[in-house]
Amino acid sequence: MITLLLVDDDAAIRRTLGIRLGLEPDLVIAGEADTGAAALALAETLQPAVVLMDVQMVGMDGITTTQMLRARVPGTRVVILTIYDETTLSARARAAGASAFVAKYGQVDVLLAAIRQAAGEAEQARQD
Repeated sequence: MITLLLVDDDAAIRRTLGIRLGLEPDLVIAGEADTGAAALALAETLQPAVVLMDVQMVGMDGITTTQMLRARVPGTRVVILTIYDETTLSARARAAGASAFVAKYGQVDVLLAAIRQAAGEAEQARQD
């Protein structure tokens, strides 16, 4: 099972993602957070394989949170979710340690592939 932490300051987005991703037999939602600080605390406690992280949040943004999370929980991988399609943001997200940068309202198959690839990276990191 791939454990996920959903991080978005919009409760409706978290609920929608949770419902959709909960339909996948290999995914389990381990927790949800609405801020970067809450995401860091939960990631340290839950040690999820993958964090789905909104790029734009009130307070600490998703890129900053990703960088801190990767330092604190190196076995966890991050997939950044965004409504923005900017090359600059994608490059910043990758530099912060994100495994993927995916459109929030894009095709679900793309998101699922990114989650599973990131989970594979997390598993490999934990074996090393």
